[in-house]
Parts: sequence; C-alpha cells; structure tokens
Amino acid sequence: MKIAVPTRDWEAVGSHAGQARHWLVFDLADHREGRPLPAPARVELSKDQVFHHFRDEGPHPLDGVDVVVAGSAGDGFVRHLKKRGTEVLLTGETDPTKAIERIIAGEALPDQRFDITTTLCKLKDLFSRH
Repeated sequence: MKIAVPTRDWEAVGSHAGQARHWLVFDLADHREGRPLPAPARVELSKDQVFHHFRDEGPHPLDGVDVVVAGSAGDGFVRHLKKRGTEVLLTGETDPTKAIERIIAGEALPDQRFDITTTLCKLKDLFSRH
C-alpha cells in the first residue's frame, strides 16, 4: 500500500490537497507490524501536475497511490482521485507519521480542523469539471 501526504514544509500534513506541490509518499509494501515506518519519498509536482491544474493527460507522479491523507480537500479533488483509484482521508493530525501509524493500527484519524479554504473550495467545486 502507498499513502501520499501533501505538505508545504516536508514535515506537516498540508491542507488544500488539490493545490499541493510537495508530497511525501510512504510505500508500505514491505512494512511489518512493530517496525518503524519506512522513510517517505519526496515528490515535487510541477505546476501542471498539481491536481487543481492536471488534465488527466498521461501518467501522473502520484499514480499507484492507494490513499491520500490531507488536512483538507475539495469535493472535486476527492472525486478526481476516486476516479484514479485513490481514497482520500481528511484529518486534523499534523504529523504524517502519526496519521499513517493510526491508519495501520485501524484507529480513527482526528477530525479535520476548520479551514476557510475548504469552504471556498466546496463552493468552487459546484462548478468544477470534476
């Protein structure tokens, strides 16, 4: 399983996933219970690869990711990723490692924090191409 986390600073779970350029990708294919998580790969998207702008023309650097964990995301982003086979989980957890450890343990993620940009995105998504 691969889990991707948008981030602004390579350390904290970022909000507004559809606009994120910096992503941490945790490949858990060889992960075993009780062992530390593998170091994540850093993926930096170009402007046209950012999901807000990406037109689904050809492959994407985050293809093959099973789950995205983000602080916020619009409905259009969630629908777009679902079409690409990726589930989106939203959380108030700011530490990517803690969020993934909770998912692996089958624990619920903390509720996402209020983010005005999410409200604005929901309004914009009413008219989205997704």
